Amino acid sequence: MYTIYLVDDEANLNKMLVTYLEQEGYNVRSFADGISAQEAIPDQPDLWVLDIMLPDLDGFQLLKQIKAVNANTPTIFISARDEDIDKIIGLEMGSDDYIAKPFLPRELVIRVKKLIDRVYGSKSNEHIEYGEYTIYPDKRLIKHGDEEIDLTSKEFDLLLLFLEYPGSALSREQILEGVWGNDYFGSDRVVDDLVRRVRKKLHRLELETLYGIGYRLVRP
Repeated sequence: MYTIYLVDDEANLNKMLVTYLEQEGYNVRSFADGISAQEAIPDQPDLWVLDIMLPDLDGFQLLKQIKAVNANTPTIFISARDEDIDKIIGLEMGSDDYIAKPFLPRELVIRVKKLIDRVYGSKSNEHIEYGEYTIYPDKRLIKHGDEEIDLTSKEFDLLLLFLEYPGSALSREQILEGVWGNDYFGSDRVVDDLVRRVRKKLHRLELETLYGIGYRLVRP
């Protein structure tokens, strides 16, 4: 899973872009200002999406520091100023792409995917075999023979979590964190409901209940 760091001080747009990118299977961390993003530069994510106009450090300053750590890190600039000079400066400094606001979130998703494929190589054909199932994590697709099985986003996330730890016992708390994240507040019974739905759709998935603990995916 690729990690994307997004920097934009427009709260609503920031939240919307994070949602769209996460729906495509990316791990996204967002920032609302340049200083907090600057502190995260040593993390070296797979891609940066930078707003040029920020309340403190601007995107150009951030790009310079990002490239100083790793000159090969791909970046995309976004800006409310549709000026050729901004685009030229950004590209000359090493930015890989530029999007002028306003834009559709889907446009950013497409550009991110194309840039990641170009820099890291397309992984769209990589798959995981589990018994009679073929899972394509990048496409978020699962097939049983030639039949495509429709899973919701959370159902697919749960499947990928179990496939990452085949044969291992996962507690409800671990599943909550792995599928819903640290910000979820509520009953862990949502895990049982999600497991039930996955079992119903994937009859040949050997998913064991470990009473008092959680669940375990049996190795095929």
